[in-house]
Amino acid sequence: MDNAENDAKKRLEEMERELVERLTSDELDVVERKRKVKAKLSPKYEIRIQTKHDPIVEETKLYREMAEEVDNRYERYINRTESERDKSE
Repeated sequence: MDNAENDAKKRLEEMERELVERLTSDELDVVERKRKVKAKLSPKYEIRIQTKHDPIVEETKLYREMAEEVDNRYERYINRTESERDKSE
């Protein structure tokens, strides 16, 4: 019986050691993976594309054709974009 108990204890200790090893190595991999993802996400340069028309203005015009705005929430934005477009032309 002592031999069987010792074998069971050894197997249990081996399983616990393996579990600890897997958990800690996986934890390091996760930390390293997160660091690499952050490094890939943070751009060194910002790219902006200028367009001839503003999709927000176009969408607002379509909505205004379908329904009436209650508070003219986008009026200032549309006026500003139209004045900027006129200046650029």
